[in-house]
Amino acid sequence: MAESNPERDNNRKLLVVGLIVVLLTINGILFYMQHQKTQKVEEQEEVIRVKNSELENQIKVYEALKADFERQSEELQAMGLSNDSLEAKITQINGDLIKLQGFRKTSFSLADQRKYRDRAANLENQLKKKDQEIAKLKEDNEVLFGENTTLKTTQTQLTDTISTLKTNNQELTEKVALASRLEAQNIQVNIINNRGKEKDDNADEFKAKRVDKIRISFNLGKNEVAAKETKEILMRLIEPDGSALYNLSTGSGTFMLNGEETFYTAKRDIVFDNSQQAVSFVYSKGAEYKRGLHTIEIYADGYQIGKSTFTLK
Repeated sequence: MAESNPERDNNRKLLVVGLIVVLLTINGILFYMQHQKTQKVEEQEEVIRVKNSELENQIKVYEALKADFERQSEELQAMGLSNDSLEAKITQINGDLIKLQGFRKTSFSLADQRKYRDRAANLENQLKKKDQEIAKLKEDNEVLFGENTTLKTTQTQLTDTISTLKTNNQELTEKVALASRLEAQNIQVNIINNRGKEKDDNADEFKAKRVDKIRISFNLGKNEVAAKETKEILMRLIEPDGSALYNLSTGSGTFMLNGEETFYTAKRDIVFDNSQQAVSFVYSKGAEYKRGLHTIEIYADGYQIGKSTFTLK
């Protein structure tokens, strides 16, 4: 049996220990490298997650900006105003949103993040300034609306006043017109026979067949309101059957009475001088007069100013 060599055994032990140390060292290195790789992957995933979060946040910011600019545009339109710069900003934001949404499929770099953050901050400042402008416009509009309402109220009051004045003026005109109407006073009818003898109609024995002419006389009553001017005085001699005597050859004609064309028997033009002046008509029928009640009507300025009757037997 061979004798053991202590030195050889020691060397063998040292070799085994060395191998174990080497293996442990290699395993440690491998573990470290794997840990580093895992950590790097996690860091990369975190970076991607942060970038994605930033991207989604930016998309939300731009969507909110778009909604606010659209709100401003609607508010201006409600006030009857338009703003091309707002429409341009909305178009710009729509373009930025399309680009931001495209970054979901590509990398969203730090440079891109800074770029869109800065643009969003600039848009937010513009949004705030425009909100202040709109608030001022609304305030001015409220003031103008109040002033306009006051003006409309004043205008309505003026219109009412003018309407009242017109009504009062019309009423006054009507009163003046009514007060200025002439009046035929003391109307008398005299009968003239074929021998030129004149007699009033109270003579019972006077016969219709003996009448040649009829004289109608009256005075124009005093009237301080009536204008001193030429007046057209019309006389209607109405027979018992209700028809007015009418003969163009003796000066008869027509005039408007209550909207209807009406015959008159004779006409006189006189200058009214408010002196209770006398006016008379002498009418010859040229034929035998009818028996019965005859009516005399006197007109001036389209109104009846006197009326009387007489009877022929």
